[in-house]
Amino acid sequence: MDNITRESPVLMLPGVGKARASQLERLGIKTVNDLVYFFPRAYECRGNVRQLSRFEPDIPGSFLLTVATEVHSSNIRRGLTISKFRAFDDSGSAEIVFFNCPFIKDVFHVGAVFRFFGKPVLSKNKLQLQNPRYEAYVEGIPLPDYVPIYHLTVGITSKQIEKLVRAAIEAVLPSLTDPLPEDVRLKYNLPSLSYAVMNAHFPDSDEALKKSLARLAFDEMLTFALGISISRERRRLFDGIPFSPCSLTPLTEKLPYELTGSQKSVINDIYRDTVLAKDGRLSPMTRIIVGDVGSGKTVCATAAIYIAARSGYQTALMVPTEILARQHYQDMRGLLSELGIRTELLIGATTQKEKKRIMSLLESGEVDLVIGTHALISDKVSFKNLGLVVTDEQHRFGVGERARLKDKSQNAHMLVMSATPIPRTLALAMYGDLDVSRITEMPKGRERVDTFVVNEGYRARLNDFIKKQVALGGQCYIVCPSIEPGEDGAEAVVPNSLASLVNTRSLNLKNALEYTEELRLALPTLKIETLHGRMRSSEKDEIMARFICGECNVLVSTTVIEVGVNVPNASLMIVENAERFGLSQLHQLRGRVGRGKRKSYCVLVSDSTSERAVARLEAMRTTYDGYEIAEKDLALRGPGDFFSTNSNDNIRQSGGFEFKFASICDDATLFESAFAAAKDIVSRDPALSLDENKGLREELLRMTGINTSLIS
Repeated sequence: MDNITRESPVLMLPGVGKARASQLERLGIKTVNDLVYFFPRAYECRGNVRQLSRFEPDIPGSFLLTVATEVHSSNIRRGLTISKFRAFDDSGSAEIVFFNCPFIKDVFHVGAVFRFFGKPVLSKNKLQLQNPRYEAYVEGIPLPDYVPIYHLTVGITSKQIEKLVRAAIEAVLPSLTDPLPEDVRLKYNLPSLSYAVMNAHFPDSDEALKKSLARLAFDEMLTFALGISISRERRRLFDGIPFSPCSLTPLTEKLPYELTGSQKSVINDIYRDTVLAKDGRLSPMTRIIVGDVGSGKTVCATAAIYIAARSGYQTALMVPTEILARQHYQDMRGLLSELGIRTELLIGATTQKEKKRIMSLLESGEVDLVIGTHALISDKVSFKNLGLVVTDEQHRFGVGERARLKDKSQNAHMLVMSATPIPRTLALAMYGDLDVSRITEMPKGRERVDTFVVNEGYRARLNDFIKKQVALGGQCYIVCPSIEPGEDGAEAVVPNSLASLVNTRSLNLKNALEYTEELRLALPTLKIETLHGRMRSSEKDEIMARFICGECNVLVSTTVIEVGVNVPNASLMIVENAERFGLSQLHQLRGRVGRGKRKSYCVLVSDSTSERAVARLEAMRTTYDGYEIAEKDLALRGPGDFFSTNSNDNIRQSGGFEFKFASICDDATLFESAFAAAKDIVSRDPALSLDENKGLREELLRMTGINTSLIS
């Protein structure tokens, strides 16, 4: 395999034909490098072998057993074969049971020793292991303590992917170049990239896995921080567009409510940034508005759009989903048209004919505001005089994506909205290139959403409460942690932490597809729909439209509804397996209800008895201030939650930065080190032009699209 490189197609690996390559492509794997960086989604901890007498029911464990009987197979019914044999250790014996695996008669023979991994169950007072994982044991040849578990697709097993990953690593690891400068690596006591890659797939020990995941998390955070720092350096090369002084009274007089003090303060910040030049020079505004869901960030952005239009400049408002784009369009178009400001909507679903019309109007300057998704960053979209870029960063667009929209007018001002209240310590780092305006008040008349924590024992009462809310005219959201069965479910996996590597117990995870069917049986008179991120955009829009207009009573969803539209009629939010979510994420979900005049409630369902989970949910139950919750989240969970991505929901909207390892980081020191390193690197080499930073420059371009050659 000497001629195989990182860029080689997977077809060059032994055992990979066209059919296998097609299966791998469905997982996003096309090259050898894709395989090397296709890291496990979890690890089965099989190294802690125990005796059968020390089994814990329904908790996965490892057992070193000798086969005592030959395999006996029988057909229970058509399409179902059961195969059984007995195996023992010094403390006792167990029945090993496999379903629809007749081939195992050729695997297990009397006297052979295997390591079995699975959940022990008692069936008619007999100890059984059902469909366990197994590995042949040969004395003197150690078996791995941790076995990687990979995301799969039809036709390929985790074992097969593991074999291909080993082949890919063997081929390219000797020539793998580490992009991290050696002095930075040594300063922060990080392992080499080769060590991290190998042990992130096949860890030698707990410590090796923790060190490797920490290194990979550091790399992600460093790249993100470099993107922020480089973006700041680029903006210093340009003067901002001076907007004309104007009165905002025509806008505020048309609002059906009075602005809060926080909103007025934010609008004043925007006005000073764009109209009042300091020392005769105006730098482009780079401001983020941070505030809870429903705190009124959009009206502040509307004020900025109004100032830009009155000054003769256009605005681009980019949001992560078509659903949200349509909501902004519907909310803003009527108000702004009364003020003589023309608004258009440009999204992926816009017809080609309509796109051409809108793009022509943008180029001629006849459109003042265009609202859209990633369609706005298309090379075909150009503006006559773009003066303001607004992004709604509910799930954070990538820094490169923001930059590509900003590149359509280097002098344009930038305004970002975020519904994730961020602790000041994180805000200074994550948004170091942005001035921060914080909305700390909720609009007048907004009632608090009462929050409760219950366990599975409350299920019948919870269903009754759903029926009651619907009978009163309300609607209900139910959020599940996964889409379908088998996702992050039955295995003992490494938990969401770089510091804690222990066996974990499955807590009957709810998945959206199965739970929808359960609810339809339990609540047959209600109209119940499912929404998740794997659906086509048009399908999601149709379901949300039915929910908005009240045709749907209950919406069972994954966290994709965090960026959903405003539904004032929604009065109940239920979060299943709430211990699986970060506090800030739970707070955002809670903010999806209580948007109208109805008294609203949030119910967090969890059977977890862990001290940490109980403390976090109690903090959620008793705390309603988003910033206080964010501080508690940082203290209880670490900074990883603020980088979270949900692969089940494809939250990585339109090319945003995807965090795989930073999202499980609970080490605030590592986070601070990455941002400190980025600041130091950019201060010495703003364009990353030195040879020692070549690898970082290439990684930044690959991950964010930011080209440092534009800085000089």
